[in-house]
Amino acid sequence: MTCPKDRNIRKQSKEDMVNLVDNIDQKDDLKYNRRAFLKSAVGASMALGLSTVPFSVRAMIGLAEPDHDRVEIVQLDQLPEGESVTFYYPTENDPALLIHTVEGKLVAYNSACTHLMCPVFYQKEKDVLLCPCHKGYFDVNDGHPIEGPPQRELPLIEIEVDNGVVYATGRQFRHG
Repeated sequence: MTCPKDRNIRKQSKEDMVNLVDNIDQKDDLKYNRRAFLKSAVGASMALGLSTVPFSVRAMIGLAEPDHDRVEIVQLDQLPEGESVTFYYPTENDPALLIHTVEGKLVAYNSACTHLMCPVFYQKEKDVLLCPCHKGYFDVNDGHPIEGPPQRELPLIEIEVDNGVVYATGRQFRHG
């Protein structure tokens, strides 16, 4: 024999189970499941990946920026070895640095650090380019980072010397 108290417990638990089953909407369950989520995530990842293909192809075949005007920087005799001069290229909003290294080589780079766009300076004593914001160092000969947080090299400014005058003639974004 069961006591009346036990009957109430069983009856109440059966009603609870009925309530749990009644509130399930099978259409939503099929629409919002793990498989559908993963399909959507993979589809979105593929779409984002494919959207970068034109930029990668453009970089691989070497399509560069449009040719810039030849801009005069400085008279070569006014820039002694071990010194640098700031100029703006290709626009007035793009600071750049022309360096006459202690070895006598002329190199030029955009002077905005590739980490957080802080200004980069030439250190004659160590013959390196320094970003003082986070102590990032770049090799003066090729613009590649050698120490600190920067991971990308500085954009190279192409230069030429004509009749004792140094000109900026183009810019290269390198990755390597």
